[in-house]
Amino acid sequence: MISHGKNIKILAGNSHPALAMQIASALGLSLGKCTVGHFSDGEVSVSIGETVRGSDVFLVQSTCEPVNDNVMELLIMIDACKRASAGRITAVIPYFGYARQDRKSKARDPISAKLVADILTTAGANRVLTMDLHAHQLQGFFNIPVDNLMGASVLIPHIAGKFGRSRDDMMIVSPDLGSVTRARKFCEKLDYRLAIIDKRRPRANVSEVMNIIGDVKGKTCILCDDLIDTAGTLCHAAEALIEVGGAKEVYACATHGVLSGPAIERLENSPIKNLALLDTIPLPTSKQSDKIELLQVAPVFTEAIARIYEESSVSPLFD
Repeated sequence: MISHGKNIKILAGNSHPALAMQIASALGLSLGKCTVGHFSDGEVSVSIGETVRGSDVFLVQSTCEPVNDNVMELLIMIDACKRASAGRITAVIPYFGYARQDRKSKARDPISAKLVADILTTAGANRVLTMDLHAHQLQGFFNIPVDNLMGASVLIPHIAGKFGRSRDDMMIVSPDLGSVTRARKFCEKLDYRLAIIDKRRPRANVSEVMNIIGDVKGKTCILCDDLIDTAGTLCHAAEALIEVGGAKEVYACATHGVLSGPAIERLENSPIKNLALLDTIPLPTSKQSDKIELLQVAPVFTEAIARIYEESSVSPLFD
């Protein structure tokens, strides 16, 4: 897949080594020698075991739980590569933590997403490659190029393969007003109809479904979102579709499976038959469920990395 002679290195932190291995293997490379550990007092220790001088380095690290440890690992890996005279450093962040803290919702709130973006740039990252930022505007928080890949490029073919296209009895459902643009794109590609859940969130991680915009009675509904955290929004929406809207059955899909707190219990007790997630975040045994189907994102990231390395356009991957 690699045509020119400039060195390319794929290095991995501790957050998702399996994904980094898949990417390196697809590129016909071995994963770079990099040991990321901790000193006895908890400080992060990074040791790169091979030369990266002049190389095009891609650091694969999802900033998922434990978020702060994984962020620090990434920052110190970037610094190590910069001080080792790497030619270009691309932070490959399948899931970008802190992305939801992208604005001040009340007085004296921080904008943590901007802070993390600044720190990554200061550490020495030359480029960021990520997937489904919580808001597209987050790209403007960086003063370096950002390629924001679309999880829909994996989820839409999966849905089409499972349910087919152009079906009048299928509905794509946005679980809130903020996800309407994403849901509309699914509808356009699959030729399904659109419904919207209108809800009010009284406080963080607590949601209350108000009403359903669209006729879902007797329809098979697919809830689409960018991430699932505590699964409250998703499960309340599924219940409303069945109990209020009279939907026939409910499925769901999302790019990032954070699945914190009571998420798995809520999912198990919900009317959702199947939840398709991308493996931007590894799924530990404690968070596995028969309802969850994990789809691979390595092929998309592999193609994007190859295009960045070859200095060719990444934009075809956004269509």
